[in-house]
Amino acid sequence: MHLPQPHPGADVCSFTTSLFPQSELEIVDHLANTEINSQRIAAVENCFGASGQLLAVPGRVLLGEGILTKECRKKPKPRIFFLFNDILVYGSIVISKRKYNSQHIIPLEDVTLETLPDTLQMKNHWMIKTSKKSFVVSTASLIERKEWISHLEECIRHLLTKTGRQPSTEHAAPWIPDKVTDICMRCMKIKFSTLTRRHHCCKCGFVICADCSRQRFLMPRLSPKPLRVCNLCYRQLLAEKKEEEADCRQQEPICSAIPGYEPSSGDDSDKSDGDKADQWPADTEFYTSEVSWSSFHS
Repeated sequence: MHLPQPHPGADVCSFTTSLFPQSELEIVDHLANTEINSQRIAAVENCFGASGQLLAVPGRVLLGEGILTKECRKKPKPRIFFLFNDILVYGSIVISKRKYNSQHIIPLEDVTLETLPDTLQMKNHWMIKTSKKSFVVSTASLIERKEWISHLEECIRHLLTKTGRQPSTEHAAPWIPDKVTDICMRCMKIKFSTLTRRHHCCKCGFVICADCSRQRFLMPRLSPKPLRVCNLCYRQLLAEKKEEEADCRQQEPICSAIPGYEPSSGDDSDKSDGDKADQWPADTEFYTSEVSWSSFHS
């Protein structure tokens, strides 16, 4: 099967786009240590420029790339995604400069996928869940979504088998978009306005007012610093902490600290990207277009 070329407005590195019925492991074995794979990875590094991290490591293979719509805090935005055999990389599209920025790297071992039912507003979407960050993305067509999920799941299975790890069971809550509600989702009284800001609970992801989110709590899996949480989550986290401390005192062995991470599940795009960096054809319809903007290598 030959996938259509990416949308002409998209700054996608042009690679071979034929997709054959091969497993990810066969493709990785075929492409590892080849010149074409090195060129593809170098092209991705060049697209991100000096702000991106180096991606070329021994054994790493670029399996495919495409434009997905990421559900962000304020509105859905197009993002470029690159699937490697061990990581998923994504970033913002800066069409005017034909570059990508705000690079994010997600280890596939930490990823769990959840397919979501279609709604009038959103189609062909699914959730990417990790311990650090969880967010919703969608494709231009149902076929494209199936291909992305299939490739991702096979890469994850192979990595878990290789490392002997179990699938991740703890995931950060996705942030609910601002547009979902005009009032605080906890007290159901405060109405948001230009002067009354929206906040998000870093535990449940709810949109909440300042009065309902005065507490901060240290969640090492998400950040080395205490994060904003709603009053309900604060009470629950406090109860869980007391229970864990009691268990530690009973068991006596040293309770190892969980490695710290950078703040998670918050909307990376709205913090780091201005509207200028999201220039995109006005007539583009990410949820209804049947044009495929993804390609997978062989």
